[in-house]
Amino acid sequence: MNAASSMKNGQHVVPHDGEWAVRREGAERVTSVHSTQAEAEAAAREIARNQGVELFIHGRDGRIRDRDSFGNDPYPPKDTRH
Repeated sequence: MNAASSMKNGQHVVPHDGEWAVRREGAERVTSVHSTQAEAEAAAREIARNQGVELFIHGRDGRIRDRDSFGNDPYPPKDTRH
């Protein structure tokens, strides 16, 4: 994997054995496990911000319910939620 493709690896907040986990896109193992989704989201948001990548927040059903970008988007959306 080259440096350009590694920068595209987003961080995902996913359900994990009754808890919530942070997982780097494409990784088999989770980065960290948290008792609440809010704790996992805070941890993933910090990692995504530091790495300049996308954050994906999944619901209990596994589907993406929210996302936030910390990359170098030349046309950033007018994001009023974050």
